[in-house]
Amino acid sequence: MAARGVGLLTRLPLHSQRRSRVQRSISRHLCCPGTVAANVGSEEQPLGGAETGSEDKIPKKRFSEVQEERREQAQRTVLIRCPNNVNEKKFLKYLSQHGPINNHFFYESFGLHAVVEFCQKDSVDSLQNGTHTPKQRTDPVIPFKSRFLNLKLKNSSNQIPQQSYAQTNKQLPPSSKKLFELLNYAENIDDQLNTLLKAFQLTEENVRLRHLTCSLIEDIAAAYFPGCVIWPFGSSVNTFGKLGCDLDMFLDLDEIGKLDVHKNAGDFLMEFQMKTVPSERIATQKILSVIGECIDNFGPSCVGVQKILNARCPLLRFSHQASGFQCDLTVNNSIALKSSELLYIYGSLDSRVRALVFSVRCWARAHSLTSSIPGTWITNFSLTVMVIFFLQRRSPPILPTLDSLKSLADAEDRCILNGHNCTFVRDLYKIKPSGNTETLELLLKEFFEYFGNFAFNKNSINIRQNPFETSLNISKNVSQSQLQKFVDLARDSAWILEQEDKSQPSLSSKQPWGLATLLLPPGAVSTPLSKKKKKPMNEKVKGLLASIKSSTTDSSKGTHGKRAISTQV
Repeated sequence: MAARGVGLLTRLPLHSQRRSRVQRSISRHLCCPGTVAANVGSEEQPLGGAETGSEDKIPKKRFSEVQEERREQAQRTVLIRCPNNVNEKKFLKYLSQHGPINNHFFYESFGLHAVVEFCQKDSVDSLQNGTHTPKQRTDPVIPFKSRFLNLKLKNSSNQIPQQSYAQTNKQLPPSSKKLFELLNYAENIDDQLNTLLKAFQLTEENVRLRHLTCSLIEDIAAAYFPGCVIWPFGSSVNTFGKLGCDLDMFLDLDEIGKLDVHKNAGDFLMEFQMKTVPSERIATQKILSVIGECIDNFGPSCVGVQKILNARCPLLRFSHQASGFQCDLTVNNSIALKSSELLYIYGSLDSRVRALVFSVRCWARAHSLTSSIPGTWITNFSLTVMVIFFLQRRSPPILPTLDSLKSLADAEDRCILNGHNCTFVRDLYKIKPSGNTETLELLLKEFFEYFGNFAFNKNSINIRQNPFETSLNISKNVSQSQLQKFVDLARDSAWILEQEDKSQPSLSSKQPWGLATLLLPPGAVSTPLSKKKKKPMNEKVKGLLASIKSSTTDSSKGTHGKRAISTQV
């Protein structure tokens, strides 16, 4: 059982970190006063990750507020495929005739694309009204109008030289070589963990692109279900998303019923005629089947549509080539969104949480403890829960338990979904700070020590439970051999950090150290760990035996100087 306690941590300042060495893409802003997106700087950190020491400056927005703002932002945005030699200045001037532009950036995925956010939604309508249907070509096309547009140059020879071409924004994490370079130039192990976080976390632009992709799919689903909403959930919104991760989304049909609750008045009640089906599951399967056909046939850039309708949770899987995302779409998956909100709270309470989670998950992938292919491996979600549980067990606790969050909830926070109690406080300001000031280096080492010696055969990890569907075991797929591999690697990693040279590392040194050593592939360490560990273990045993012998000699002699037999150790 996890230790009880409240837990918003007072965060620590970093030790003179070299921020300039970590490359980060910057989008170009053409801000419009009074719009949600004009304040993007204030909401970027909670979504992409707060920097240590800057928390007091960051508004702690509720999860629902962030989601609503992102959705409204996406509805004012278009996705445009551009020629590689497009001139950015002319491009923006051309689009500005439809209204002021709030934000834009370019990226590459099967060609050059631009994400353009207008200040008003009417500008999107104006642009669409001025967009032409492609002329008949060799291959016939389906005349489907969306916010995914195609830009062509009338005369490419009039374009300004190459230096004015659009600069692209990164959408993938750094290569292993680049990551090791960044880690080696860090000041200390704490700095290494934060450097890895910055290199892998979702950027502001990537978050925008994820919400825009959901909005584009929502436009397709709305043809059948006007008023529906498609929400992203999981890694895309819970603050633990890594660049390149899948985009999980669900079709929320409950929003439709909320729109017309107060429409009827007087003595009569008017209802829509509905077709009945034998069960909720069959209804979900039928809805996904139809939406899947529509996405497959009419969705621009949507390819490889798979209908996985017999799974425990039926879903559609497809690739959205324009954004580069692998997408999974489910229906009315509100509990998954609530779980995302809980992780959002945990990730927002303390900057060390996300840095530790990202490093542990990167470590697990480096040693093949996790995999993108389903199997007997530990999942990233399980590792995230393990880190949260570990941080709840610190003294004082760094994170609160779910019971603590429930005790702080009020009537507004009450939430029952499918018979499951999903109530917890949603206002981050109501969670009191903890006094824990442990460093990331210490926490990483003790995480490995804790789970390297955890009695998995007797105890379970519980933050509390799944966290809401308590009958589900999220790690039931993990085999005994994989669990033992995790335990062995955790012990080895704890030992490596224990032996790590505490002196200041040389910036010119190319030898991996600290976190970088833990991410080396198996067999890369020059001396086998099994041999390295024998010496300290033998020394401990020798010391213990010497102590026992000494204490036995002193305390076991009789009054006549004869040695008595001791039965206690």
